Amino acid sequence: MKFGRWIAAGLLGLLASFGPAVSLVQAETLRVMRGETSSVLTVPMNRAVVVESDAIFAELSVANPGIADIATLSDRTIYVLGKAPGRTTLTLLGGDGRLITNVEVQVVPDIAEFKERLQQIMPDENIEVRTANDGIVLSGTVSSITRLDRAIALAQRYAPDRVSNLLSVGGTQQVMLKVRFAEMERSVAKNLNASLGITNGTVSDGVVAGSGAIGRGTDIGGIGAPSGAFQGLSNRSGGISFGIGNNSVQVNILLEALEGRGVVRTLAEPNLVALSGQQASFLAGSEYPVPVADGNGGITVEYKPVGANLSFTPRVLDDGVINLELNAEVTSVDTTAQTGSSGGLNVFTFSNRSTATTVQLRDGQSFAIAGLLEDNFRNASSQVPWLGDIPVLGALFRSSSYSREQSELVIVITAHLVSPTTGEAISLPTDRVRPPSEQDFFLFGQMVDTNQSGPVGEVARQDFDSPYGYVLE
Repeated sequence: MKFGRWIAAGLLGLLASFGPAVSLVQAETLRVMRGETSSVLTVPMNRAVVVESDAIFAELSVANPGIADIATLSDRTIYVLGKAPGRTTLTLLGGDGRLITNVEVQVVPDIAEFKERLQQIMPDENIEVRTANDGIVLSGTVSSITRLDRAIALAQRYAPDRVSNLLSVGGTQQVMLKVRFAEMERSVAKNLNASLGITNGTVSDGVVAGSGAIGRGTDIGGIGAPSGAFQGLSNRSGGISFGIGNNSVQVNILLEALEGRGVVRTLAEPNLVALSGQQASFLAGSEYPVPVADGNGGITVEYKPVGANLSFTPRVLDDGVINLELNAEVTSVDTTAQTGSSGGLNVFTFSNRSTATTVQLRDGQSFAIAGLLEDNFRNASSQVPWLGDIPVLGALFRSSSYSREQSELVIVITAHLVSPTTGEAISLPTDRVRPPSEQDFFLFGQMVDTNQSGPVGEVARQDFDSPYGYVLE
């Protein structure tokens, strides 16, 4: 009995010592069935496809049921339903457990319906539709940006956030915008002043001195005024003075009538070219220093751009219609209105004309997008009490002023569809003007070379009062 126990114990120890080796032998007997995919099965999303196997299968499975769902119709027929875009693997096993085949199932967006809708909405556009992985790829050429946006928006309905846009826009898609700022200012000012002075004393620096002196009117003087109460005051145009009396008593009368007229013409014409859908900006001018407090009791200088500033975003729509988002501004320094000085710099105000709008127009058409008409009227009258109310003679004791300012501004835009050309076909303003030789300049006083032939020479022979370069009147 003991001998049998020793034999059993020895066998158990032997099995324990060779345990890992036995497990390794069992692991090596495990065989992985590596079957390459025999074909690719494309299934539209939310649609079913029925496939048939050449061999009878006993079992089938799908790797990701969330992408595709399967069901058996017979021992050779399979029902495959596409549920979500993506790829998965369908495996078929035979009755003996051996692998028959692996089928790659690719669920794609339903582009058949998408193609039908695209053809119905835009039948004249050359758009190709393909699938890539779980998305839609659009390629080809469309006639406008609007058509491109419509095609992409429709594709997003079938493959949200999975649309690859390879479309190109044909035709002319570059827009040149011409903006004209035209402003006219007219001002009229009239003044009628009268002053009367009586004195029996002395006159010093234009101020009436002495007892019994009366007078009216300040800061006015006369041209050729006789010795008397109005001498020493600054000369002014439009004034007449006369006086009567002797060395002891003198009466002086000054009448001043002034009239001023002024006309100002302002014109700015910035032009700019931009691609459809892209913003372009343009600034022609300079920068003006503006003193600004820095918070520490000191003064710093900031520079404000002045001149013509233009920015716009064009979009070419169907049938040559151009949509424009426009910002236009003309800024200038108004030296007539000074607010003070700081840090040795004079502080002036700025005159600004700006507009921001969105319009639609065709090639070559114009819009007056902004207009402003200002009419300012001011008058003032001052007089000596009671004396100024006397008919006719009361004008000698009364001063009146009248002023009127009118301003009219119009902003006009014109859009053109343009295409590039060769560099030789573009002329520059400097092409028509050449420096003269030393002989022509010093001996004949010619400012430009007039020996050129053809239209260039004809323009060069004009004086500088005539149009030059691109300036045409």
